[in-house]
Amino acid sequence: MGLISENYNKKLLSKIATNDGHGENSAYFDGWKAYENDPFHPTQNPHGVIQMGLAENQLCFDLIQEWIVNNPKASICTYEGVQDFQDIAIFQDYHGLPEFRKAVARFMEKVRGDRVRFDPERIVMSGGATGAHESLAFCLADPGDAFLVPTPYYPGFDRDLRWRTGVQLFPVVCESFNNFKVTKEALEEAYKKAQESKIKVKGLLINNPSNPLGTILDKETLKDILRFINDKNIHLVCDEIYAATAFSQPSFISISEVMSEVVGCNNDLVHIVYSLSKDLGFPGFRVGIIYSYNDVVVNIARKMSSFGLVSTQTQRLIASMLSDTIFVENFIAKSSMRLLQRHELFTKGLGQVGITTLKSNAGLFIWMDLRRFLEDSTFDDELKLWHIIIDKVKLNVSPGCSFHCSEPGWFRVCFANMDDATMKVALKRIRHFVYLQPNKGVEVATKKQYCRTRSKLEISLSFRRMDDFMNSPHSPMSSPMVQARN
Repeated sequence: MGLISENYNKKLLSKIATNDGHGENSAYFDGWKAYENDPFHPTQNPHGVIQMGLAENQLCFDLIQEWIVNNPKASICTYEGVQDFQDIAIFQDYHGLPEFRKAVARFMEKVRGDRVRFDPERIVMSGGATGAHESLAFCLADPGDAFLVPTPYYPGFDRDLRWRTGVQLFPVVCESFNNFKVTKEALEEAYKKAQESKIKVKGLLINNPSNPLGTILDKETLKDILRFINDKNIHLVCDEIYAATAFSQPSFISISEVMSEVVGCNNDLVHIVYSLSKDLGFPGFRVGIIYSYNDVVVNIARKMSSFGLVSTQTQRLIASMLSDTIFVENFIAKSSMRLLQRHELFTKGLGQVGITTLKSNAGLFIWMDLRRFLEDSTFDDELKLWHIIIDKVKLNVSPGCSFHCSEPGWFRVCFANMDDATMKVALKRIRHFVYLQPNKGVEVATKKQYCRTRSKLEISLSFRRMDDFMNSPHSPMSSPMVQARN
């Protein structure tokens, strides 16, 4: 679209339609476009871009497919289920199918170890977590009001909460010296700065487990957060869409488990956003959930859900699947195990070339530390490095600046949206890249040795031969300068 045509359309269309509030003009979404223009394929395009910027859980589709084959009646599009087609096709109550709300509530309990109970009558549907966040923003805040958000945070929040609502997001700056922990001091400092800027704070948004960090908030931090929002009399929106992705200790703790332990906690201020996009791997089903402890919010959000309902066909399938207790327990256990295995394999591969990551035990990604590869500690240099990784290394990883990280040099890398073979190719590309950076922490003794190293790192080599090379006493990995965080 030409400049003249674009300006002409801006005059014809609304400000919401033509502003930049969607957030699409960021490195986070530019990486997706780079992948779409040159997608990796093992045979048809082996030198294409590997998608490592999309947090999808593709490790357990075999379990889902097996269940669907064994339960054909769950779908109205099968011989076994077609007799219910008419009833499902004409159902349009925005409360949702009762069996759907009950099944989702029970699944939320299972994911939280049956340590808490959820009332199906408080389950409100939405079009994915995106719709849930926007609906809550409309319910809780007016244009110009703000939510505090600990950094780094998911770039989509800028779209979900801000674009059409006019709500602001105000950063709670968290830093690497304490592993980006959310502290009372950081919360108070952000609240104070917002007040000094004459910004009305209506709530705090937390993401637990964290995207992009892959970390879990401990019980004491959750209690501090509850005390903070009660003291300020502001809302708390808890995004828990990665709840079932915790794959090692410490276990995930929901805000719903902690509320009763905080004296004087006003439950009306607490709201949970959930979905099946990450825990089950169903982003295309657009199943989002609002669970509020505030009766008025439940009522209003349910009315608003008319703009983004989950199809009754999807509700019926999900209700049947999540009502199968044996399947649910088996899925949660195997998903956790597979995520752990993939996480260990990927972080081990990075560690072998001296790349450290933030210690994590949840999510579908790792927070990778590439600060030593920056010429200068600036976000401009971070983006320069990102362009090299996209254009030369052919990996779509997401730079920390797109997550509003306060320190340059951090990158989010997704590891669960590909098969094992693709992951190995990605690791080999990373290793190749590192060995082309002799002054960034990995010593190469001589030019001759460097050439031998580079030849051994060709993509065509097997993963096992690569590991053998890494363990060789002649490898640059034997340098004491190369150390990886546990």
